Amino acid sequence: FQLQASGGGSVQPGGSLRLSCAASGFSFDNYAIGWFRQAPGKGREGVSSISSSGGRKFYSASVKGRFLVSRENAKDSVYLQMNSLKPEDTATYYCARWFGSNPIASTWATPSQYDSWGQGTQVTVSS
Repeated sequence: FQLQASGGGSVQPGGSLRLSCAASGFSFDNYAIGWFRQAPGKGREGVSSISSSGGRKFYSASVKGRFLVSRENAKDSVYLQMNSLKPEDTATYYCARWFGSNPIASTWATPSQYDSWGQGTQVTVSS
C-alpha cells in the first residue's frame, strides 16, 4: 500500500497551504492518519492525527488553532490546511498510517505507532 503527500511549497509568513495525503492499496476508512514534520537537524514531530471516521482529531500545541486536519474517505485522502504559517513551520511534512482506527491521546504523536509512511512534501515559510 502507499501514502503520498503533496501540496507543499514556499510561502511568506502569515500565508496558507493545503497539504494532501492520497492513500492506495488498503482499506483507507479503517485507519487513522497522522501528519508529521521534520526540519533539518531535528527529529520527526507529530503535527496532527485524525481518526478513521474523522470524528477525533489531535493537534500539537505548536499548530493548534492554525492548522486543520480533515479527510474524505470517498477519495482515500486526508488534508492538512495550514494557516498563519510561521518560519518555524518550515519542514518536510509526511503523512502516515496509524496501526488502527482511533489514535490515542497519549501516543498519537509517536512515530513508532504508525506503520506506513509516505514520501514527504517540503514546506518553506520565508520572507
